[in-house]
Amino acid sequence: MSNAIFKVPVPKNEKVLSYSPGSPEKKAIKAALKSLKSKEIEVPMVINGERITTKDRIAMHPPHERNHVLGYFHQGNKSHVKAAIDAALSAKSNWENMPWEDRAAIFLRAADLLAGPFRAKMNAATMLAQSKNIYQAEIDAVAELCDFFRFNVQYMTDVYAQQPMSVDGVWNRLEYRALEGFIFAITPFNFTSIAANLCAAPAMMGNTVVWKPADTQIYSAIVIMEVFEAAGLPPGVINLIYADGPEAGDVIFNHRDFAGLHFTGSTKVFQTLWKTIGNNIANYKSYPRIVGETGGKDFVVAHNSANPLQVATALSRGAFEYQGQKCSAASRAYIPKSIWKEVKKHLLKDLKTFKMGNPEDFTNFINAVIDERSFDKISSYIAQAKKDKNAKIIAGGKCDKSKGFFIEPTIIETTDPKYRTLCEEIFGPVLTIFVYNDDNYEKVLTLVDESSPYALTGAIFSNDRYATLKANELLKHSAGNFYINDKPTGAVVGQQPFGGARASGTNDKAGSILNLYRWVSPRTIKENFNPPSDYRYPFLERK
Repeated sequence: MSNAIFKVPVPKNEKVLSYSPGSPEKKAIKAALKSLKSKEIEVPMVINGERITTKDRIAMHPPHERNHVLGYFHQGNKSHVKAAIDAALSAKSNWENMPWEDRAAIFLRAADLLAGPFRAKMNAATMLAQSKNIYQAEIDAVAELCDFFRFNVQYMTDVYAQQPMSVDGVWNRLEYRALEGFIFAITPFNFTSIAANLCAAPAMMGNTVVWKPADTQIYSAIVIMEVFEAAGLPPGVINLIYADGPEAGDVIFNHRDFAGLHFTGSTKVFQTLWKTIGNNIANYKSYPRIVGETGGKDFVVAHNSANPLQVATALSRGAFEYQGQKCSAASRAYIPKSIWKEVKKHLLKDLKTFKMGNPEDFTNFINAVIDERSFDKISSYIAQAKKDKNAKIIAGGKCDKSKGFFIEPTIIETTDPKYRTLCEEIFGPVLTIFVYNDDNYEKVLTLVDESSPYALTGAIFSNDRYATLKANELLKHSAGNFYINDKPTGAVVGQQPFGGARASGTNDKAGSILNLYRWVSPRTIKENFNPPSDYRYPFLERK
């Protein structure tokens, strides 16, 4: 074992490529899309490094082209979940005892492989499986994921460097052990980078993982596993399973060695899992770590000093990029009456230029929502708004699932400050506007804070510093990521650690050192260089 104290490469954010006409990256992504579309693939589970197939094959379709078959994934059952746990536990000793710099090297290599030879394939898989345009895929599946790997390596070394003070004759030190047992990572469809980071972050700290991705992200999840394997991740460290949620949970949450949950998904599911873990708490070897990022009802509040064009641009991007399927997407906005007319003009002008369709056509800004269940839920909100007297659709409103799950970017204007689309999470391309009297600014800030159970992201637009300060004060607990004169989406690793509280999760800030602390169990070591040889203390001596 080396006796050197290593310094890791200084991380920097991965450059987002432009994909401009004639660029080499555009040529590469078009070739990758053509290649993936030309064949149906079999997607096995990966347990202990082995490809596991079953007789239960489930077809995968692009959301924007529902009749096309990308391939089939092999559905598992309880026996596969048990096998994945056994593999994680078997791999644990060697992995957690591997020198930290070797673990770091694997994930640094993964970042470079992703940014290089895997870039086009990772982007293409995300575009096809999750219906993302190339820019949304690039900032997610490549740039952010590279950032997670590289910055987490730096944060890992920062964790290990935190050491206690020592006094004369004593050496105090802290070691940061992996948790006892295995980690269960449950990952969402909407961000490939989140899917990879939720299993990679605990693994980097010496833990072994059972990973269950969303069914609609499996097509790109297998590419993530290919990157891990190409980077030299040992078998059994991360085990990829596809199983029914309740079936998997029945095995995992009743296992004595369950050590932690890393989750991104719906608030309802997270609360159910937390309750299940609580009911089983006496059965576990240790208290499990529960880390989750869940829903959001993210806001934009404009003050009458705000620039209307900037507000409109923040809404058109913040509400509708990736069809509003971001936990951080702006889904409600509060605009003062004095600037609403101009904001509306710019906003509607933007929406008229949006093109919607297949992400393989690079001129399309809007693509399909993820699946039929999501389509039906979103379209039901729009259908109800068309009927309600206190709501008016001022843009969009059309929905069509004949060829793909397409929903027009839709703007609802309401006169009811507690209208349901101002309060309930929709997770789609629907933005609701409430226009308020200018002198009710502070009342509106209170309204924003009280009308949603979530507290993920939010933005204030103001050129009046006192108004900005007031919003910062009254909305202190309303958003874990708070933006001033910017849209509430687009958090960057190393710049804006991401997460929220209340019904939005545990706010453990993916993309920061705070998240990594959740995956270690510190041990204090005190070494006495000259131990006492007499129990008597000086105070016992006679005067």
